[in-house]
Amino acid sequence: MNESGALRLYLFLMLAGAAAVPAIGQSASPPSAQCQRLQFTGEVNAEHQWRAGFGEGWVFRVLPIVSHAKVDMSGWDLVVDRVHPAGYPDALLLATPPYNSISEREIGTTYGLRAQDAIGWNPRRFHFLIRPAALREGQRAFLELNRERRLLGGSAPAPSQAMKQATAELVALERHAATGEFRILDALIWPGAADPAPYAQNWALQSEKTPHTDESMMGNPPTPLGELDWMRFSITLWLPVGWKAPRRVAASPASCGE
Repeated sequence: MNESGALRLYLFLMLAGAAAVPAIGQSASPPSAQCQRLQFTGEVNAEHQWRAGFGEGWVFRVLPIVSHAKVDMSGWDLVVDRVHPAGYPDALLLATPPYNSISEREIGTTYGLRAQDAIGWNPRRFHFLIRPAALREGQRAFLELNRERRLLGGSAPAPSQAMKQATAELVALERHAATGEFRILDALIWPGAADPAPYAQNWALQSEKTPHTDESMMGNPPTPLGELDWMRFSITLWLPVGWKAPRRVAASPASCGE
C-alpha cells in the first residue's frame, strides 16, 4: 500500500470506527532485522491492574476497563506508558489503530464481544512507540484529530487539512513503532449467554483453544456478554538491539517480530 492509500485507510478507520478490522501497522523493522526480544509473564484479577517496567523509563500496564453507566463491561486494556505517566493517549494506543473501535489492545467485553470471544482472540499483536518525543508528538496529533472530529460532528465527508496532517503524522510515527504480542495462558470467565457478534464468530470457535475455567458451571447466573474474572498471560516485546532492559526481564536476540 502506498503512503496516500495508507493515509486514506487510516483516516477511514479512525472516523468510521469500523468493527473487527485488525491493526494496520507494520513492525519497525522487517522480519530479517535483528531485535532484542523481552519476555515476561503475569496474572491479574478483575478490577485490578498489573505492571512491569521494561527499561529506559517505559512500563507495560494491564489496566481494568472502566464500565460506563449504561454498559457493564469487564476486562483489561493494554497500555504502554512512561514510568511517570505521560497522560492520554498512551504509546500503545497511538500505534495500534483503529481508534474508537474494536482493537487488539482491549481484552474485554467491549463492542459486543462476549467473555469467551475475548479469550478466543489469542494471541494478540500490537505496536507501541518507544521514543518519549514520539509519544508527545503522537498525543498532540491524536488530540488534534479528535478535536477536528468533534467540530465536524463525528463524520468527515471532506476531511479538513488539519485532520489530514494529524493523520499523516500518526501514520509516520506508527511506522517506527516496536512490536509486541500478548498471549492468554489461562483465564477464569463467566461465558456470555448472547449469540456471538458476526465479526466474533471465529474467536468464539477458537475460545476452546485458550485454557480457561468456565464459572457458569459453578451456578453463576448468565449475562449477555459474561465477565472476565482473572487471566494469566505472557508478553513478548521486540525492541531495538542495545535496549537497556531491567535485569529481571528475560531478554535474548531474535529476528524482529518473530
